Amino acid sequence: MSVESSGNSSKIIIAILVVAIIGSWLYFNSSRSELVKQNDVKISAIDSSLNLVKSEFIAASAKVDSLSTINTQLTGDLKTKSDEILALKSNIGSILSKKNATEKDLAQAKKMIEELNSKISSLATDLAKAQAENKQLTTQNQDLTSQNTNLNSNLTNTTKEKERIQDIASTLHASTFNIKPLKIKEDGSEKQTNNTRKANTLRLTFQIDRNKITPSGSQDLYVCVTGPDGKIVGDGGSFSTREDGQRAYSNKITVQYEQNAVLPVSYDIKQASKLAEGDYKIEVYNNGFKIGEGNTTMKKSIWPF
Repeated sequence: MSVESSGNSSKIIIAILVVAIIGSWLYFNSSRSELVKQNDVKISAIDSSLNLVKSEFIAASAKVDSLSTINTQLTGDLKTKSDEILALKSNIGSILSKKNATEKDLAQAKKMIEELNSKISSLATDLAKAQAENKQLTTQNQDLTSQNTNLNSNLTNTTKEKERIQDIASTLHASTFNIKPLKIKEDGSEKQTNNTRKANTLRLTFQIDRNKITPSGSQDLYVCVTGPDGKIVGDGGSFSTREDGQRAYSNKITVQYEQNAVLPVSYDIKQASKLAEGDYKIEVYNNGFKIGEGNTTMKKSIWPF
């Protein structure tokens, strides 16, 4: 009885130990599975947060990249703000590129992204303001340029008009025209006549009036004698006029003019051939302008008288 009772007790103890071991093993495996499950959930949450932060970073980076095209054109405070944005972007990228980023890392990156977006918005506002000011300055500069152009144009026109007026004002003026047909003999004696058979010279006399603008010195006068046939008498050449274009002239006279003085002028137009019957018109030009004219009429000779 004692031996049998002792054997049963041993079996019972062994059974209890086996149950305890099995229970401990089951409990350990169950706890381990729970820890693994919790770790998996935690890792999944970190990955999800990482992807979210990365998505926000990509969106912010796109804004930075849109500003980087004008970064080289910025100066002063705008350039400083742009450099700070680029540096902050680089720091965020370094955190998110870690293989085993922690929740603390993600929290820091998220906070830095918020700061990055704030800086980007501030720079964008400053840029918009600067662009508006530049546009206004550009418009003002264009207005000033246009005004300067108009002023220069007006000044040029005024200068040209002044020069034109001075040019006209400095042109001589002739008056008291008189034309006498003469017969001048070989001995130098002369007689006024309108007879085409006898006259061999046309004497042109006039005076150059006072002019306070024209400086003293030599002045060229072009004499144009138009015969009854409408042609220029003589072959002096041609010159340019201001109003009548290119004209032929009979003779060119050079006179010595004294400023603000009256200058009498007398000039003989001699003809080797007989003068034709009809009206003769004599015009005098100076500085391209006609300054005076006169007329005379020649009569047909009645032979033998």
